[in-house]
This record gives sequence, C-alpha cells and structure tokens, in this order.
Amino acid sequence: MALGMLGCSTKEVVVVYSPHGAEMLGDYEKLFEEKYPEVDMQWLDMGSQEVYSRVSAERGRPAGDVWWGGPSTTFVQAAQGGEGGGESLLGPYRPTWADQVEEDFKDPGDQWYATHRSSLSVLFNTQNMQAAAAPQTWDDLVTPAWAGRITLRKPLGSGTMRTFLAAMIMRAPSEDEGFAWLKRLHENTASYPESPNLLFDHLKKNPDRVSVWLLPDIILQRDRNGFPFGYHVPPDTPILTEGIAILRNAPHLEWAKRFYEFVTSRESLVQQATAYAKMPARQDIEPAQLPEWMTAQALQPMHFDQEKLAEKEGDWVRRWEQEVYSAR
Repeated sequence: MALGMLGCSTKEVVVVYSPHGAEMLGDYEKLFEEKYPEVDMQWLDMGSQEVYSRVSAERGRPAGDVWWGGPSTTFVQAAQGGEGGGESLLGPYRPTWADQVEEDFKDPGDQWYATHRSSLSVLFNTQNMQAAAAPQTWDDLVTPAWAGRITLRKPLGSGTMRTFLAAMIMRAPSEDEGFAWLKRLHENTASYPESPNLLFDHLKKNPDRVSVWLLPDIILQRDRNGFPFGYHVPPDTPILTEGIAILRNAPHLEWAKRFYEFVTSRESLVQQATAYAKMPARQDIEPAQLPEWMTAQALQPMHFDQEKLAEKEGDWVRRWEQEVYSAR
C-alpha cells in the first residue's frame, strides 16, 4: 500500500513520509492517536529514495511534516539542499535526547538525528540452506558458485541498496575496481524485484537464491511474518544509520515536533526493537530492555566516510545503471 491514510480530516493533522512499512506505520498511527485523540496521523509508505525525491519535489511547499526512516546519507543530501544544492530541505529541530547519540549520528545543525542502526547481511532461505553454506564474505557473492543464484532489490528506488552499492565501491582500491566488482555481482544476479515485499516473496518461492538486506528486516520477516529466512553477517559489513527529520516549512510544525519526540522516546524505541527488530541509536537504553540477538551479535563494521558516500552516491548509482545494469 503506497498510499497510507493520507486524506481529509477535521482533526489536527501530522503527515509522515516513511519507508518503515505499513505495519509499523499503522501501529504508530494507532499509538500516537491514542495519546493525542485530537490529532489525525497520516502517512505515506515509500522507499527511502522515493521519500527523498518527493521531499525534493515539494521544496519550499511541503505537504509532509516528518521524514521518519531511511539511510542517513539521504538525510545528509537533503540537509545540503538535494541535487544541485541550495537551501536545505530539512528544518532544524533539537530533540530532548540530543546528547544521547554520538556526534557521527546527528547533523551539526540539528537537521536530522539517528534513530536506528542496521547492518547489511546475506539473506537466505532456511528450507534449502544453512548459514555455513551461504556466502560468508561479500566477495563470495561474485564467485562462480553463486552465478544465477542472487536476487537483489532494484537499487534505483532503494536507499538501502544504493548504500550497499556505494559501500562496495568505497571498499575497493579504486572507483573503477569497485565498478568491476559490481559488474561481476550483476552477472551473478538473476533478478531485481522492485520492492522489499516482492524480494521476500521471491526468496520464499526460490529457496536456492540469496540476497543482501538489512538484518532487522530479515529477523522481522522471520519472527513476525513466518518467512523461512536466515542470515549471515559478513565481516566488514556496512552499518546503515537511519534518521528522522522535520521538513523545512512543515505545515503542522508543533504536531511534527510531538510526533518526532513520541517515536524516538526510550519507550517507543524499546517497542520498535522488540516488535520490529529496530536497533536503537540512542545510548541511554538499557541492554536488558532489548532483544538478546541485538546485544549478542558481534559485528565487524565497515568504516566509511558518510559525507563522501552522500556526495558520490547519486553519480555512482547513475553510472551503475548505465555501465552495469543496462549493459547486459
């Protein structure tokens, strides 16, 4: 459902753009309206790159108030004015918990703050595969053993996959060598579903396939929706930082601030961790309040320059489309 509950209302209104999915957005519509019966939370469920494109198109006269979710690189781009630069697409807001996230996880001008952290993982179907048989490193994905056995969410509308492509380029000795790696990955890729739901359905129906996706989403689909999914987190894995921001010139500013605080409170973040496998970025949440897998998972994160990634991502994705995707 691309269009959520966006429509006319006689109540106070707050409009949220988000890639968090209809289930999570529907839950928070109910929870927020229970606390504030006088308000109607309306939402649009879109991929993070689609949110960015919409916010850019509405520059100066936004229809939305809050942008909730998506890689921090897209928030960095929006804070810099989007493609072509210019005035920021985001409005400054310093949340009450601003000191509880590290400096790398917030904008120095308070234009966005981190909400969750998510590692990229290899996704596989447990009906046909165990973790030890799945690709163990990112470089395993480009070996002949996985030819025709990879399915990837199409990157053009996905902030997650755009970040993955950019991270694989940045880990290579040079940009050209990074694109040579992506060409080998493309040669092994059998299909590119257009949405996460199509990706999950495809992996369920084709148990010999593997993919790359966010660890929290894999666990969510396994535990909440019953998909036969397992995961392996390779060493040197990119950790995606998700953000939240109030849009510049938000038409319902005060309600935007209340919603921002509501979904980023300690209580809400613990609920999101438990119900939606979202790993909080805030440092003032007790580990005992979080699911065991969150605190037990030993990660070897890939370190990369987020500003460089934000600066180069658009050019790299366009080059990938022209030289890799369209070249076959």
